[in-house]
Amino acid sequence: MTAVAGPSEAAIDVEGLTKEYGGRAVVSGLSFRVDRGETFALLGPNGAGKTTTVEIIEGYRRPDGGSVRVLGVDPAHAGRDHRARVGLMLQGGGGVDPRMTAREVLQLHGRFHAAPRGADELLELVGLVGAAAGSRFRRLSGGERTAGMDVEARAATLGLIGRLRDEGVTVLLTSHDLGDVEKIADRIAIIDRGRLVAIGAPSELAGSSTSVRFRLDAPLSQSDLANLSARVSPVVVEDGVRYRLDGGLATPALLAGLAGWCEARGVLIVELRVGGSLEERYLELTGGVSDPESELDP
Repeated sequence: MTAVAGPSEAAIDVEGLTKEYGGRAVVSGLSFRVDRGETFALLGPNGAGKTTTVEIIEGYRRPDGGSVRVLGVDPAHAGRDHRARVGLMLQGGGGVDPRMTAREVLQLHGRFHAAPRGADELLELVGLVGAAAGSRFRRLSGGERTAGMDVEARAATLGLIGRLRDEGVTVLLTSHDLGDVEKIADRIAIIDRGRLVAIGAPSELAGSSTSVRFRLDAPLSQSDLANLSARVSPVVVEDGVRYRLDGGLATPALLAGLAGWCEARGVLIVELRVGGSLEERYLELTGGVSDPESELDP
């Protein structure tokens, strides 16, 4: 979703948003703000409330409570002038007549906006040139339709989002590809079960992970694992000789205790890592568990 905001207003302002389906809360008091020209990612497991939240921001679905403003307007009551400033990219090419060519699709959707770019310019930006531009949608590959993009198409799309940001366009995106999100998002909001659990820049969220991971030159026995867990911190076996301390903050005392324990048993630490990636922090916050029944269309 993209939007062109004025110089001072927030592009998107969500405050206390709630939504229920059949008496079941899908979004519960969600609040966040997306600033002008910001690339903002909304992340969460399946069923977290992402789709419902984005549909309310689009104006497609009405909230049960709270308020939403997009470019200063309630999207549920927005008129044509507002919608001409907002663009949507549907997942998997939904809503596209399979008989239309790529150029015809762009020409049609361009008519929904006040000052659209030329279809040929946009086709060149995304690499759909030559025969592909005149191919019917049903004959395009999955990558050409934007689902399951290959490496080159993915890089081109990330570059395009970056250029839109440079032009002052606000971008709200959802994705399960955390690597791409970490590269392009200015800020990230992570939601779980309809509630905000973290918000910040990718580096802030990744750096807030307190995990301690280490790799040894030999696997530990069950008795060694029990002893290390009792003396230093609970230990989780991740893969063969890779382990994670699961008992709290990564303090100097904790790391010294781990090193001392390994020294006493003649075990070499060949790799030690404190903190983690965005993916690790995401899994810590959400538990890595999806709830597919918590976000169903009524």
